Amino acid sequence: MSTYQKNKLSVNNIYKSFGDISVIDDVSLELKENEFVSLLGPSGSGKSTIFNIIAGLIKPDKGKVYIEDMDFTGRSGRVSYMYQKDLLLPWKKIIDNAALPLVIKGTKKKEAREMVKGYFKIFGLEGFEYKYPFQLSGGMRQRAALMRTYMFSKDIILLDEPFGGLDAITKRRMQYWLLDVLSNLNASIIFITHDIDEAIFLSDRVYILSDRPARVKTEIKIDLPRPRKNQVITTPRFNEIKKDIINIL
Repeated sequence: MSTYQKNKLSVNNIYKSFGDISVIDDVSLELKENEFVSLLGPSGSGKSTIFNIIAGLIKPDKGKVYIEDMDFTGRSGRVSYMYQKDLLLPWKKIIDNAALPLVIKGTKKKEAREMVKGYFKIFGLEGFEYKYPFQLSGGMRQRAALMRTYMFSKDIILLDEPFGGLDAITKRRMQYWLLDVLSNLNASIIFITHDIDEAIFLSDRVYILSDRPARVKTEIKIDLPRPRKNQVITTPRFNEIKKDIINIL
């Protein structure tokens, strides 16, 4: 994911208020092809509102969102968006949860099932196609939710603290798993977190946001080699970056 060329997404000078509460104050950011970018900031700082604007679910008061140089401000349906909770439908088997975005777009159920089958191995869910969500662990449900998200839009994916509800050991495993999966997919990712280690471990770049109203304090390039192993979190360079981020926050 360290080789990227064209700009996939540009957020240009967006502002957003709800009533008299200013939530976003002149935020600009960009995402390049096959890049992993994190938004790191305190809880309640407006990160999810930025995602809602990128996804076209709400309109900014000012500013524009461009996807591959086309104006998508206030237009939904172009990017994938995964929340912290997996939101799998409990009455549907995993294969039908994964195929749901295709069915919504008009693909017949049988054809949609065939289209998603090949991704179960990539997402580490082979053999669980016909299980129900309650039969899967928390980590496996998140894998299924990410696969469903990917099926909606395969090139730009917004991940809003997808591992925030997992225990520390499972969370670390999921981070490592995510990097492994993305090495097999042609996807550009924006990832929300308030976990500094997570942001450094996963990202090519990190935007550090202020308390509400959200402003970009700075952008940090994560110059750690890929592929990344768990040992990277104990290296001097990792800790130098972490120290820099702590000082900025």
